[in-house]
Amino acid sequence: MDSVISIFKERIKQAIATGQTLRIQGGNTKHFYGEHNTSHTVLDTREHAGVVSYEPSELVVTVRAGTPLAQLEQLLSTQGQCLAYEPPHFGASATVGGMVAAGLAGPSRANVGGVRDHVLGAKLINGLGEELTFGGQVMKNVAGYDVSRVLAGSMGTLGLITEVSLKVLPVASAEATLVCKLSQHDALELLHRWGGQALPLNASAWLHDTTAQPAQDMLFVRLRGAVAAVESACPRMIADVQALGGSASRMDNAQAAKDWQAGREQSLPFFHAPSPELCLWRLSLPQTAPVLNLPYATYIEWHGGLRWLWAPASAAAQLREAAHAVGGHATVFRRAQAGAHNTQVFSELPAVQQRIQRELQKQFDPHGVFNTGRLGI
Repeated sequence: MDSVISIFKERIKQAIATGQTLRIQGGNTKHFYGEHNTSHTVLDTREHAGVVSYEPSELVVTVRAGTPLAQLEQLLSTQGQCLAYEPPHFGASATVGGMVAAGLAGPSRANVGGVRDHVLGAKLINGLGEELTFGGQVMKNVAGYDVSRVLAGSMGTLGLITEVSLKVLPVASAEATLVCKLSQHDALELLHRWGGQALPLNASAWLHDTTAQPAQDMLFVRLRGAVAAVESACPRMIADVQALGGSASRMDNAQAAKDWQAGREQSLPFFHAPSPELCLWRLSLPQTAPVLNLPYATYIEWHGGLRWLWAPASAAAQLREAAHAVGGHATVFRRAQAGAHNTQVFSELPAVQQRIQRELQKQFDPHGVFNTGRLGI
């Protein structure tokens, strides 16, 4: 694999010499996310693949960036372990490097943390063609700046990730999903209350289900943990729902698993664009944020902390103002299929944060070689 690293370094140095920009790409399953990088020169990571080391007893795995994400998850499953934050693939060719660079997590994010919370160390090649190492393979590694975690969500703007060490967790011994008929207001209030209790709460999703006859408001809650904890929590939570005038029951685990997977990969009916003129907006909010007074179809995850909306690009100011008012921000996650491609993807950062971001990118990539403008800065 040293030869592949040498090729990467040479490609970067050539780009510097010729004034090119490079588009770092793995499985290309998340190309839609972020501002577009107009560079046609692709630096493909998939040749740099494979597991470097795996210590199940230590809950640590180190893999090369081009390793297929599905391959890593299959390896972990043989030892009864997993990536607890459930990163979405959005395609069979998703890679570990792309997972870290995008920094996206699935339904369990609110309770187990995101990608950056599970990154222990990383190797990357910076914009000078230098190979750098950050972090390690243990949680107690605190020497220097925690650059390895900064890479999560950096969208390839800081360098070419070549290797990453990840904390993994055992698969929970028990799981249950409750399906509840509750309004959005009551669902958010109840999730907030449950969040302050000793419950094995792992994931939640609320939507106005238009596929049901008649259409109805539905809250899905997933519990994971020890058998005793899950079994004792279910009747308590069902009683809480009934006390608000709603109804609740346990789902079949096999069907529930398919539904959670569909939510993770955005293949639920909600995520099918209702109109080519609409964008899929991602609103990141405090979990305690109330119901937003917005006239758009909504899907809520992370106990209220993540809200997906189908709305036109022209609603950008309205959505960003509503998100900002409760301490959050709004992002165009998927652009409209027709027109409106000039809408700013990310909410504008305050001046101080913009300066910090620019200076950080300049330190790692002084010549602007990597994924230029992908973060909109």
